[in-house]
Amino acid sequence: MNQRAAVLGHPIGHSKSPALHLSAYKALGLEIGYERIDVTDQGLPELVARVRANENWCGLSVTMPLKRAIVSELDEVSGIAAILGAVNTVVVRGGRLVGYNTDVAGIVNALRYVNVVQEPRVAILGGGGTAIAAVAAAAELAASSVDVLVRNRSRADDVISAAAAIGTTITVRDFNGAASNLAEYDVVISTLPPQAGDFLADEFGQLSSAAQASGRILLDAAYEPWPSALAAAWQQAGGTIVPGLEMLLYQAVEQVKMFTGAPERVSGHVIDVMCDSVGAPRR
Repeated sequence: MNQRAAVLGHPIGHSKSPALHLSAYKALGLEIGYERIDVTDQGLPELVARVRANENWCGLSVTMPLKRAIVSELDEVSGIAAILGAVNTVVVRGGRLVGYNTDVAGIVNALRYVNVVQEPRVAILGGGGTAIAAVAAAAELAASSVDVLVRNRSRADDVISAAAAIGTTITVRDFNGAASNLAEYDVVISTLPPQAGDFLADEFGQLSSAAQASGRILLDAAYEPWPSALAAAWQQAGGTIVPGLEMLLYQAVEQVKMFTGAPERVSGHVIDVMCDSVGAPRR
């Protein structure tokens, strides 16, 4: 019996998750289909009901804007996802749906791949579901400080709650004048939608202090278009840029392990095949 999996979100046409997952399942010799499903939070209950009714489903990847909305549709939320209240991974077994969060591992591993410093000073741009995972990732990296930059402070309520739940202290700051300070952080994690950080790039690129970005890391969760305007300005200033594709890769590796129920089979070869599918460097 062929199994099914999918990535849910809106919009979703740009997602590279199908390439990553399908290449992994092929390398593993498994007949698991994987598709994109464009759905908003209003259509989520109906979709989840259809998944429950079809025994072929094994998993769902969840992206913006559904990472918090899907929580109420699940039978159980496990691990860090339960603490953060944000889910990007749903394992389906016998009509039972259990939520997890592999975004945290995706961010941590993407930053470790570029040799992030110990106890980094971290800035997070944005206050949505990915920002919540970024706060948890910063905690796992033993960040010495975590600043969350948002346009509207009310948008940071969920991030503040998540930080309190994991015992991490954060400082919420306004975007105004943010570009002038970005190069002071060891790590900047942009969780903004594609092109939403372009306004920061213009200001950052004009600053004489931008040269201080040398040795600093920018992880931009958006990977199309790439490089983003902010990433291009950061690299020109001498900093290291990490595309969201790296984060996507590492969180997808964890999802493949969960969806297949055979984590021991996801070898270095399988990960390399996944890299090939999206044009990322082999590990």
